[in-house]
Amino acid sequence: MSQNMLAMILAGGRGSRLKDLTNKVAKPAVSFGGKYRIVDFPLSNCANSGIDVVGVLTQYESVLLNSYVAAGRRWGLDSKDSGVFVLPPREKADERLNVYRGTADAISQNIDFIDSYEPEYLLILSGDHIYKMDYDAMLTYHKERGANLTVAVIPVPMKEASRFGIMNTDEEGNIVEFEEKPAQPKSNLASMGIYIFTWKDLRRALVADMRASDSSHDFGKDIIPAFLADGKKLVAYKFQGYWKDVGTIDSLWEANMDLLDDRGELNMNDTSWKIYTDDASALPQYIGPDTQVDHAYITQGAVVLGDVRHSVLSTGVVVEEGAKVIDSVLLPGVRVEAGAKVTRALVAENITIGKGAVVGDAGSENITLVAKRVKGVE
Repeated sequence: MSQNMLAMILAGGRGSRLKDLTNKVAKPAVSFGGKYRIVDFPLSNCANSGIDVVGVLTQYESVLLNSYVAAGRRWGLDSKDSGVFVLPPREKADERLNVYRGTADAISQNIDFIDSYEPEYLLILSGDHIYKMDYDAMLTYHKERGANLTVAVIPVPMKEASRFGIMNTDEEGNIVEFEEKPAQPKSNLASMGIYIFTWKDLRRALVADMRASDSSHDFGKDIIPAFLADGKKLVAYKFQGYWKDVGTIDSLWEANMDLLDDRGELNMNDTSWKIYTDDASALPQYIGPDTQVDHAYITQGAVVLGDVRHSVLSTGVVVEEGAKVIDSVLLPGVRVEAGAKVTRALVAENITIGKGAVVGDAGSENITLVAKRVKGVE
C-alpha cells in the first residue's frame, strides 16, 4: 500500500445532468475517448501511484459498473496483496431503501472495511473526472505539511468559480475557509473532490457525524467545516495539468474534443502514465479509399466509409458511404447510415442514425444528445 494509504472512489451519484446516458448506466461507467470508461481514470491513477487497495462505492444503476471494476486485472490490481473492491450501501433491517445518504456517509458505512487494512492515510476520490494525477506526490506533500486534511485544488476562471466548492487559503497555502458554490467567490481555487485525510482524524469525525441528526453527512457541508471549526490543519495541494468534471453532456463532449487538441493536454498515448481499460478484442480501424477524414480520433474496430471531421469515433462505430460526421462524439457501437449527417452531437452507445437523417446543428449553443434510434428518410 503506497505509504500506507488506501483509496476510496465515490462512484454512487445519479449523474442526472448526463440525462439519458445514465438511465441504465452509472456515470463512472459512461464511455469516454473511444475505448475507455470514466472510472478508468481514477483507477489508473491509483495503480500508477502505487496504491494497492481501492474501494469503489457504488449505488445507482451499478450492475455494469460493479462487474467492470471487479475485474481488477485491468489496472494491475488483482494480486494477493492488492484489489479493487465493490462496496454498495449496507442492508439495514429498519430501512426500506439501502442508500448512501451523502459522501461522508458512504465512507462511514465502510469504516470496518477501511479499518481491516489499518491505513494511516485515506485517499477519497470522485469517480467522474477526467485527469491524470500522482496521488503519491500529494501524500508526500500532506506529510511534509503535517496536515490533517489535504485538498487538491485547481485554479478556475474567476467567472466560473461560483460553480465549485472554493478553498480560500492564506499565504502559506493553509485552508482558512471553505465556500460551497459561493455567489461572490473570494478566490478561484476550486476543490477537485480529491482529499487525503489522516485516517484517525477522519474516523473520529465520521463517528461524530453519524450521531448528528441534523447532518447532511457530506464532506463539503459537514466534515470539512467541522475540521475547520476544530482548528485542524487543512492545506491546499495545487494541481497543474488537465482536469475536467464531465458531469454534463456539453462537458463530456468537450473532454472528448480535447483529445483532438494539437497541444496534447490530454495525451492518451503517454506511456509514462498509462490509462488502463478493458482490452477489447477488435479488428483494426478501417478507413475507406474514397473518404475524407480530417482531424479525427478514430478507435480500433471503427469502419469509416463516409466523411469525418473533427470528431471522436469509438470502438465498433460504422459510418456508411455518403454519411457525414462533424464536430461529434460517437460512443461504441454507433452506426451512421448512408447519407445521414451528424453535427455537434454526442451519440449514445449502439444508437443507429437512419439513412439520410440529419442530427444536430452547427449553430446550436448546446450539444445535441442522441440517445434513441433516429429513423431514416423514407
